[in-house]
Amino acid sequence: MLDSKLSRRGLVATATGVAAIGLLGATAGTADAYQGNMERALSSLYNALGSLRESTANKGGHRAKAMELVGQAIAETQAGIEFAAEHGGGGN
Repeated sequence: MLDSKLSRRGLVATATGVAAIGLLGATAGTADAYQGNMERALSSLYNALGSLRESTANKGGHRAKAMELVGQAIAETQAGIEFAAEHGGGGN
């Protein structure tokens, strides 16, 4: 139970940080630089990770693998947002 609360707390802090970064990116750069679809995808991935963390662990290793893959998807999505910001990528 304590682990679940800590995980949720960390997830909320991370999601809040991601939202703040998205807002900073939207105001600091041009409107074209804002990656709305990517930001929404990132939010959905964080929600998925939170749901996986709160589910029971008896899934034959599939839950753990899903959390690992969602973590990789989060990292790739963030990398895409950063790449677009650095290279003048268009919005969405």
